[in-house]
Amino acid sequence: MSFSDFKSIAEVQKRYAIRYEEEVFIAAIELPPPQSFLDDFAFNRKNIDIFSSEAARSETIISPLLREVYKHHYGSCSFWIQKSIAFDAMLSGTPDYIFSKKSNLGKTVLETPIVMVVEAKKNDFEQGWGQCMAEMVAAQKINNSPHRPVYGIVTDANLWQFGRLRADVFTKEPENFTIDNLPRLFGALDVLTRRATQENEGCC
Repeated sequence: MSFSDFKSIAEVQKRYAIRYEEEVFIAAIELPPPQSFLDDFAFNRKNIDIFSSEAARSETIISPLLREVYKHHYGSCSFWIQKSIAFDAMLSGTPDYIFSKKSNLGKTVLETPIVMVVEAKKNDFEQGWGQCMAEMVAAQKINNSPHRPVYGIVTDANLWQFGRLRADVFTKEPENFTIDNLPRLFGALDVLTRRATQENEGCC
């Protein structure tokens, strides 16, 4: 079984006895991306059908935005694209993106996963969250530190949603973020990445 075989949050909840709640946990700030990013984004949006396929959404919106956020935090964390992880036969697969603690051994070594990012295929957020939550459970078990939070993001490139897993409680951020307000979205991504890194300092 792989992460993508989980079709909903409820399915992961039942299998791993996780409680669901909703609560604001991201004190989002407006943080405009650099002008060079805004120029590239405006060019792509004007000249490319950025929502024509999953590949288009990933290459023109999701990956560039996450890389831009990563530039703020590369000294303390690592950014992975399509990096396989496994805890056991049930919790294994290849997350779309991972932020992890930075390894002293260099960029080739994956250490503590702290943020899991899933692209919602066919805009299916229910299945996207099932997959993401399974990845968060795997990360929590790999880290062997259940009381330190693991964060999750599910996006279809336009809409971005956030969640947190701490111990046996999954918390969904009730606020949604979209690319129509890039400073607010960029600020939320930056806040989440900084928090995930700080909360896992000294972990594992």
